[in-house]
Amino acid sequence: MGNLNVTKLSKKKDKANYIHQLTKDIEALDYMINNDMIEKAPIRIGAEQEFCLVNHEFLPSGNALDILKDIDDDHFTTEIGNYNLEINLDPFELKDDCFSKLHNQLKSLLDKAKLAAKKHNTKIALTGILPTLSLRHITIDNMTPIQRYYVLNEAIKESRKQDFDIHIKGVDELNLLHDTVMLEGCNTSFQAHLQINPDDFIKSYNWAQAISGPVLSACTNSPFLFGKELWSETRIALFTQSVDTRANSFILNEKQSRVSFGNQWETGGISDIFKDNISRFRSLVTAEFGKDSLEMLKEGEIPKLKALCLHNGTVYRWNRICYGVGDGKPHLRIENRYIPSGPTMKDEIANMMFWVGLMVGRPKSEDNIHETMDFKDAKSNFFTAARYGMAAQFNWKGKIMTSKSLILDELLPMAYRGLYKMGIAPRDAENYLTVIENRVQSHNGSQWLTKSYRNLLKSKKRNEALQVLTANMYLKQEHDFPVSTWTVLDQHANTTFDIDKKVLHVMNTDLFSVGKKDSLELVINIMKWKNIHHMPVINVKKDLIGLLSWTDIENHINEIEESTKSVQNFMKEDLITITKDKSIAEAKTIMQKNEINCLPVVKGNKLVGILTSNDL
Repeated sequence: MGNLNVTKLSKKKDKANYIHQLTKDIEALDYMINNDMIEKAPIRIGAEQEFCLVNHEFLPSGNALDILKDIDDDHFTTEIGNYNLEINLDPFELKDDCFSKLHNQLKSLLDKAKLAAKKHNTKIALTGILPTLSLRHITIDNMTPIQRYYVLNEAIKESRKQDFDIHIKGVDELNLLHDTVMLEGCNTSFQAHLQINPDDFIKSYNWAQAISGPVLSACTNSPFLFGKELWSETRIALFTQSVDTRANSFILNEKQSRVSFGNQWETGGISDIFKDNISRFRSLVTAEFGKDSLEMLKEGEIPKLKALCLHNGTVYRWNRICYGVGDGKPHLRIENRYIPSGPTMKDEIANMMFWVGLMVGRPKSEDNIHETMDFKDAKSNFFTAARYGMAAQFNWKGKIMTSKSLILDELLPMAYRGLYKMGIAPRDAENYLTVIENRVQSHNGSQWLTKSYRNLLKSKKRNEALQVLTANMYLKQEHDFPVSTWTVLDQHANTTFDIDKKVLHVMNTDLFSVGKKDSLELVINIMKWKNIHHMPVINVKKDLIGLLSWTDIENHINEIEESTKSVQNFMKEDLITITKDKSIAEAKTIMQKNEINCLPVVKGNKLVGILTSNDL
């Protein structure tokens, strides 16, 4: 949705005008295709780099607009979250050392961003989902203050008429109700674009769908969300649910999400893909369009199909068809949206080269993949890759193959052949595709993150482990050595960066709690079984209302046989509490001053953790 000046589509007149423009755009597209006006050669590649802004503690830094102003470069633009930015790289003709050139431009632009960010005590991180993101970073206050984001948020909320219900189950499980589309701001990707000859478009699009699972499995880099270990590429599940316009009901008025893999192979014409999107998904926003596209064609002008592109920008297929105009010539391309940012620039360029190589290296035998492969196998392969990454097994041409064997034995040789056919320099091809080969034989981004995080949790609480993980990830990606060369962090890994120790770094979040009417006998036994010295007491609203300490009840241990006494007779109600953002020093002072060994950690009236003298 590149147009900044959008408004919510609500008035009857605006809707009628928008639909008129949309249908004229489709007619204009068909006219250009039928009259051989779409550019066929040369073939070009391009990319978009989304990245995160973090402060000295490796937490999200909400100063994107200030940094964007200092960068002062049209290659850069905003994202929905005020801690993210995006780079739109230049298109390069697919030949010679174009991938090295793309890599050099990306490095140059990121260096420019780093210089501007440094003035604001900010660093740049490349990662699919920033490990240190928390719920407080996805509020409306952290939305980039630009009209189109607020308009999109209101339009999708109005369409749903209820909060977003996020449920992702992996190793851990996330259940969350949220009231804005800001969850989309958790995701950062490296979107690769490949121009496609219109004569070959449908075959290429179906092939792009078929290879999505295997390509994604090698590239996963987003295993965490809010400290929970979920899918190898959690972005896939999160993005699908974060801008879902469907309400939760038994009436399936839209059979697929706006973020989707699709439901079937494409067997019609190019414009049928756009027509399907328009038929399934109502327009959310509108803008000023100016001239009618068909009229422009009659006058010898090439239209930008603004209405069609605006609608297309609110439908997020993982392989998305895009129309554009470059040097006065219209072209079509496929945008690969499933590859995450990071772990390094070199990894990203390698991922892109692998995908492009497979796209242009498609064997003649796969021209009609829709006749030889069940679409549900392609779709299943994609979501299996998102869940399990390199541990995935794929149904490929009727055989069950591991990700490793499929990539090494079939897909990498195919990618090499495709790149050489397009005149890519052998040195360039070997440089980047070797990155994929080494990664498949060692570990990819999500595997490194997961193994390192599990090790860190042996010696640290969750929040500190996430910050140490992110700090070390940042240090390694600054060298731009591929992730396959990174040593997994051990449990004693730390960071030289200045991370202030706060209550949230050392508090316990794996809590047992009781109600005030619970039997004292039960509670005493729970405390003995679990070696707990302090038991929080909560009410039906989950508000903290009291605290039971072992010293309060130890004199009554011998009475429990006959006792029918409840917790409320022994709990303390006049509580001293602390919030998770307070310093460790402040927590120690409070404990010493009040001669207590336990501080409940609260957010409002809700219990979020327990801090004891042992933790300190």
